[in-house]
Amino acid sequence: MSDHRTLVNPSGLHDPSPFGYGHAASAPGEPVFIAGQYASDGTGEVVPGDFAAQVATAFANLRAALAGVGLGFEHVVRLGTYVVDHDPEKLAVLGKALHDGWPDGRLPAQTLSGVASLALPGMLFEVDAVAVRPPGPPN
Repeated sequence: MSDHRTLVNPSGLHDPSPFGYGHAASAPGEPVFIAGQYASDGTGEVVPGDFAAQVATAFANLRAALAGVGLGFEHVVRLGTYVVDHDPEKLAVLGKALHDGWPDGRLPAQTLSGVASLALPGMLFEVDAVAVRPPGPPN
């Protein structure tokens, strides 16, 4: 499948790729909105673990949510990430997870928000996404 996304990092802005995101993304097709995913098990309970473990589980859940609508990380054009008590060490963990998820370096646009807490006790990280279903042949 060809990559239908256009990802742009204008020359007048810093290169954000080391931090795990791009400045702008667009794609033709139908937008698909993925709700916040966190380190949850099949019952919605927060899976215990440190920040890195929670990030890994949240991204695995994001992958599952995307797959549920026939999409993958390559269709994501925007991420929203929410980090409890954000600090540089957590940024490094998140950056690694993003580069692992998008190994081709074509990172989606992203906004990271440092927050005091999230919806459930024990949640340290949450990620939501906007993906674009590529245009297909007419029905």
